[in-house]
Amino acid sequence: MATQPAPIDAAAALQGNFDFAASGRRVIAIEADGLQAVAARLDGAFTAACRAMLACRGRVVCSGMGKSGHVARKIAATLASTGTPAFYVHPGEAAHGDLGMITDADIVLALSYSGESDELLMVLPVLKRQGNLLIAMTGRPGSSLAREADVHLDASVPAEACPLALAPTASTTAALALGDALAVALLEARGFTAEDFARSHPAGALGRRLLLHIRDVMHAGDEVPRVRETATLSETLVEMSRKRLGMSAIVDADGRLLGLYTDGDLRRTLDDASIDMRSTRIGSVMTKSPKVIGADALAVEAAQLMEHHKINALLVVDDERRVVGALNIHDLLRARVV
Repeated sequence: MATQPAPIDAAAALQGNFDFAASGRRVIAIEADGLQAVAARLDGAFTAACRAMLACRGRVVCSGMGKSGHVARKIAATLASTGTPAFYVHPGEAAHGDLGMITDADIVLALSYSGESDELLMVLPVLKRQGNLLIAMTGRPGSSLAREADVHLDASVPAEACPLALAPTASTTAALALGDALAVALLEARGFTAEDFARSHPAGALGRRLLLHIRDVMHAGDEVPRVRETATLSETLVEMSRKRLGMSAIVDADGRLLGLYTDGDLRRTLDDASIDMRSTRIGSVMTKSPKVIGADALAVEAAQLMEHHKINALLVVDDERRVVGALNIHDLLRARVV
């Protein structure tokens, strides 16, 4: 049993007579001890739970009351986003119709630290008759829920961090970590990849980084500024002004890339008094080996290329170096890639 700190008046605490940091460190130390205890007990039951969930033809239905219910919701969300179909069912609502959400192909993961939650125990007979495999996560291996379970995961902790031993603290942390352990073990066993994760998070930053390709953000067709190498510098500037990408591709008769001329090149050209804007051919002042990218590359690769080479725009070419598109840093900003 953890030693309870001496009570202190709230007014005295506000006056600086209470060591909040020491209290916080005590809580974290107690919860760390709880996690170590759970980790030391991971054994065949954990393996059996993982194998059952991996082989499940339906979904993993997570359930629990109170704080255990909040943890069960998070476990369901983590499982679902890492390749294991899962959802949460409130046990009280389950007894009033939501049991119809659970099919005979599903596995039920029930959380209750005491293992005596009335709401969970009430729906067990229905689940048993339906043939659902039951995985219980409790802090009492001898509890009713643990005895009824096909697989029991022992989530007991030496002590709660709450000095009154009333508020679930270390126990909920342990249950949450055990749920994460299940999800990650299944993720690794399934060969789940970052691309798989991105597909379930298309609106997030990772989804944009891993699902958005150059073809999705580039300008194509008539939007791409391009001139022949025989064009004059002034004609190139007109094309750049019309297309407003801060650059122009210089191409041959077949559309293959010969070079690039950018706003930066223009500034350098203006510093050279020997260059006549109307008569100078763009082929004599263009950059002959510009950085390019393919349409199948990820948009984030364009951002990395621009950052590495300190450039603001890129041409998109095919396998034969024909110019098929163009993009600049503003296109990536609008797509929220950077």
